[in-house]
Amino acid sequence: MAIDKNNPLEQQNTPDRNGSGGSDTTNASTRRRKKPRRDGKGSNTQTNNPATAETSKNKTRRSGKNSGKTSQALATQTLNTNTAIDPDLALGDAADDAAAQAEGGIKAVGNQRIIPFMKIEKPMAILSLLMVIASIIAIAVNGLNLGLDFTGGVSADVRYEQPVEQVEVVQALADNGFDDAVVQYLGTREELLVRLPPQSDNIDGLSASLTQALALPNNTAEISNVNIIGSQVGNEVYLNSVMALVLALLCMLGYVALRFQFKLSLGAVLSLFHDAIVTIGVFALFGFPFDLTVLAAILALIGYSLNDTIVVYDRIRENFRRVRGITPRQTIDLSLTETLRRTIMTISTVLLVVLAMMFLGGDGLYWFSVALFIGLLAGTYSSTYIASSIPLRMGLSRDDFIVKVKPEFEEEIVTFNDPKMFE
Repeated sequence: MAIDKNNPLEQQNTPDRNGSGGSDTTNASTRRRKKPRRDGKGSNTQTNNPATAETSKNKTRRSGKNSGKTSQALATQTLNTNTAIDPDLALGDAADDAAAQAEGGIKAVGNQRIIPFMKIEKPMAILSLLMVIASIIAIAVNGLNLGLDFTGGVSADVRYEQPVEQVEVVQALADNGFDDAVVQYLGTREELLVRLPPQSDNIDGLSASLTQALALPNNTAEISNVNIIGSQVGNEVYLNSVMALVLALLCMLGYVALRFQFKLSLGAVLSLFHDAIVTIGVFALFGFPFDLTVLAAILALIGYSLNDTIVVYDRIRENFRRVRGITPRQTIDLSLTETLRRTIMTISTVLLVVLAMMFLGGDGLYWFSVALFIGLLAGTYSSTYIASSIPLRMGLSRDDFIVKVKPEFEEEIVTFNDPKMFE
């Protein structure tokens, strides 16, 4: 019997080479191109059986459900080990969290790795305590090598005909019996300020002796003004300086308490006290001269260190409010990590200026720059550990930064004492 190839019914019932229904033709309308699987591999077989297709579809669904459950379980396990910040982020990025944990870091917002600063919190706290105790002992035993601003002495304004070097003037005074002289320029290299320890001569005799001692070869000196500073004035300056330091710390305590939180303010003030006492302790330990320029450096250091601490505190407050699912320790680590680049760039630029003053600024700025150099190192360290570690030890948490909104009104309960109301 001949088969009509134009008849679609007969074409459908014609057996193929394998004995199954179908056509042997290569018509594109009756044969479909094999589609790749979801995993990217091509299909080896293709069936038109509805039951088989349904079974394959069910397997795919079941496999997807199992895969979803596996991913969700992995993300949940990652959350339980505190390796993610947000549960929603962990569900979609569990593999990265596991990799971060394996590397020793913590997965943070924006795929950022958190540096565990608080991991060495206790050793740093012990080191800070030892440094403060050693500084206090050095100040009590050795004392400060106070300058003429605190102890009193002689101050003279000198003008030379030709420019001179400070070293030459100091050496000339030492050769004539005026030891421990401090020489500073007053705008030009011809005008100088000479400061000496207390002298026994009166003003007239002292002026003549200084004029003879300051005379250099082919360069005469003229003294325009000589002042004798008594010890009582020096003691008043010393007491006023201590009061200025204490007042600065108290004002900063109140500012941080009002601006942020009392726990943070206590950490900031203790950090500033640490910076000041360590700097003064180094000067007492090595016998460096301590005058008003050094005091000005310490006051400037307190302001700089507080500024660096405020930046860290602002980030801590922001992260406590916006980040969920991590501990307070991890929040502080995240904040310190995010401000680390800013801290490095700031301290680097400031140290360049301080080093320039130290080596190129002359004797007048040398001890000022030395005090700033010591304080900057101590301030950067204290802003990272002391200022952040103390609030953490005091129980800093997210509740300290959440504003609790009170209801506008409470439901009013009205009671009736009329016994006839229920009759």
